[in-house]
Amino acid sequence: ATLWRALLGVEKMVIEGIEFDEDAGLLVAHVRPRKRARGRCGRCGRRSPGYDAGSGRRRWRALDLGTIQTTLEADAPRVCCPVHGPTVAAVPWARHGAGHTYAFDDQVAWLATQCSKRAVTELMRIAWRTVGSIIARVWADVEAVHDRFADLRRIGIDEISYKRGHKFLVVVVDHDTGRLVWAAPGRDRATLTAFFDALGPDRCAQITHVSADGADWIEDVVAGRCAHAVRCADPFHIVRWATDALDAVRREAWNTARRAPGGSIAKGHSHGRPQRVAAGHARSLKRARWALWKN
Repeated sequence: ATLWRALLGVEKMVIEGIEFDEDAGLLVAHVRPRKRARGRCGRCGRRSPGYDAGSGRRRWRALDLGTIQTTLEADAPRVCCPVHGPTVAAVPWARHGAGHTYAFDDQVAWLATQCSKRAVTELMRIAWRTVGSIIARVWADVEAVHDRFADLRRIGIDEISYKRGHKFLVVVVDHDTGRLVWAAPGRDRATLTAFFDALGPDRCAQITHVSADGADWIEDVVAGRCAHAVRCADPFHIVRWATDALDAVRREAWNTARRAPGGSIAKGHSHGRPQRVAAGHARSLKRARWALWKN
C-alpha cells in the first residue's frame, strides 16, 4: 500500500484494490479517504454531517505510470455544510470539482510554463482547454497563500496583442523579481485604473519607478496614482524610436543626394538606386551612407 501511494502520488487515503484493464490499457486504483479526512465540505473543508450518497462512484485522472494511464476511483458522497449547503465531500487527493489529482494538476501547470502547447497536450493526453482549467485551479491556490503585490517598488506597464492583433492585454511586471504581477483585457485608462485600485493607495505610494511606452493613457493614470514615482521609457521602445528616427534620416539623406544637380534617373525608374550619378555627388552620397552606418 505504501508503494502504491508513492507511485500514485497521493496521501491520506486507503487503497482498497488495484485493477488493470488490459483492453483499455487503464489502471484503476480503488481508494477511500482516511477516517480523519472524511465528512468535510469540498469548498471550505469544514467538518459537516452527511447528506446523501451523491451520484455514486467517481474517477479522478492521476499521473501515468510509464505509458499506462491511471485513475483513482472512490465514492463521492455529499455533506450538508452549514455555509455552502449540500456539497460533494472533500477528497485528499484532488481539488473540489476537479477531475484530476493534485499531482496531475501540478505537473500540467509546470509543463505549461516550460513546453509548447502541442507538447503539453500530447504528453499528458488532454485537450488544451483542459490545460487552461487546470492552470486556473492551481493559480487560485497559489494566490490564496501569496500576495502578488507585496514589496512592489519598480514596475513596468505595457500592452500585448493577441487574436491577430485585434485584442489587447495590459500587463504589469515587477522589475525587481521579473514576475508578472497583473494582467487584464483592454488597453485604456479604465483597465489600468483597475490595477491601481487593486493595489490600493498605500502600496501606490510605495512605487518608486514606472516604465512604460509613453502612451498618454498610461502617463495620465500613473501621474494621478503614483505622483512621486519616476516615470521612464522602457528599453524596447527607446531602441525602436531611435531606429525609426535613423531610418527617417537615412531616407532623407538618400533622397537629397539622389535629386542633387548633376545626377539623373532614367525615365520609369523613380524608385530605388539612381542609375547614373555624377562622380562628385556619388562621393557625397557614399560619405552620407558611411556616416549613417557608423552612427
